[in-house]
Amino acid sequence: MLFNSHVFLFVFLPAALLVYFGLGHRGRTREALFSLLAASLVFYGWWSAGYVLLLVASLSFDYLLGARIASLASVDKQRARRLLIAGLVIDLGLLAYFKYSGFLVENLQALLGTHWDYVPPRLPLAISFYTFQQVAYLVDCYRTGHREPSVLRYGLFVTFFPHEIAGPLVNHREMLPQFAEPDVARLRSERLTVGLTCFFRGLFKKVAVADVVAQFANPVFAAAAQGVPVGLVDGWVGAIAFSLQLYFDFSGYSDMAIGLAWMFNIRLPLNFDTPYRSASIVEFWRRWHISLSRFLRDYLYVALGGNRKGRVRRYVNLMLTMLLGGLWHGAGWNFILWGGMHGALLVVTHMWTALRERWGLAPLGQEGRWTRPLAIAATYVAVVVAWVFFRAETLEGALGVLRGMAGLADGAKTGLAFRAVWNDDLSGFFRAATKTGVLLAALPVVFISGGLHRWMGPHNPALVDDTPQAFPASRWGWQPTPGQVLACAAMAAVAILRLSEVSEFIYYNF
Repeated sequence: MLFNSHVFLFVFLPAALLVYFGLGHRGRTREALFSLLAASLVFYGWWSAGYVLLLVASLSFDYLLGARIASLASVDKQRARRLLIAGLVIDLGLLAYFKYSGFLVENLQALLGTHWDYVPPRLPLAISFYTFQQVAYLVDCYRTGHREPSVLRYGLFVTFFPHEIAGPLVNHREMLPQFAEPDVARLRSERLTVGLTCFFRGLFKKVAVADVVAQFANPVFAAAAQGVPVGLVDGWVGAIAFSLQLYFDFSGYSDMAIGLAWMFNIRLPLNFDTPYRSASIVEFWRRWHISLSRFLRDYLYVALGGNRKGRVRRYVNLMLTMLLGGLWHGAGWNFILWGGMHGALLVVTHMWTALRERWGLAPLGQEGRWTRPLAIAATYVAVVVAWVFFRAETLEGALGVLRGMAGLADGAKTGLAFRAVWNDDLSGFFRAATKTGVLLAALPVVFISGGLHRWMGPHNPALVDDTPQAFPASRWGWQPTPGQVLACAAMAAVAILRLSEVSEFIYYNF
């Protein structure tokens, strides 16, 4: 089931809200939470009922194992450590089997020059997300000796449907206390209004922007995958269009997830904060997929030694972290190369920053009036080039697009990016012009717009830096005024009318 589908919007969500708050109104909070858990399992099972059993088995195993690890953490650290390692091997082994076995077999066959029939298993939806969330829980049970006593709340922490499929990667410390609030199932009209506003804001981004600009990117990458030479203009239009598609797709999903959770009185962590306004790759990763960056930092980078063992080791740890972060996104060399590119850019940025500090120079991007805009532009170009590997289905396809962007493709066809939108049929002129206008307008928007938390101001429904934070009201921010209500209603109407052209969110595939 997709957030941007009729069945979710007009059947599932109203039913889930009605049952949840109906039980909460009667003071039956535990039953309300159970109904939310059941709704989350139905939401997941809509995709594949069989894999609901895998999800339930996984969370049951980790809940019981976490309880055992926590009980031993203060009395028998060695035994607790062995149980933790066993749990990590099982959790990550299960993820590796479903997500990476086909990739490993394919490369092993190429290395050995052999061939045998192997059909990789179907990838369970969201297994990367719920595996990492539970890995963090087990590690913290070992570190702190504390566990969650309620299996109901633990089940909701893992399966809560607003974040279940594509994040954010929530941490048990920020979620479990919220489910334990005595009035968590009490209806609050203001939260429902704010949640719906955030949801339709995200839905509009997805269906009215991301899905539109995708029509300029898809033909370019499809042509490159088939070996068709890509020209200079088409290469850059395709790459920039994909960067905008991914931006509004992921930003839209993040807004929708936060809005949905807030309707149920739950705050999710901010996962997206205008990353294309970053003046360095370091800043980019503080703004892009914030929850994944946090997980990689706290449970991988720190475990590898972080920056505690010297500068060279720090750079090696950064590179390993980003390579594994790339692999987390998908089983393919393109994702590994994408992660490696970002790892290399992070290392170079940290090295350059260290040199500037040694020379007594101002921080990167703060030397003068124009240095930050130039740094933002340079960072964006680097990110766009790396996105080519992220988007292309094959390494050859990625290299084909990059050759076009460098103007090195011989015999390149022109107009690939616009051919699917513009045609000789004059009746479609207005539609094509509108789509082109969306593409042209989207680019400056990503550099000047504020994040959801700033737009909502004092009504911010997200956790920022792990805590609820209100922000000052702004002139262009959201306010419950008649004009704002009409604008939001128009945005919602456009989004709903475009639901007939539904498509998956990109991060559903990870």
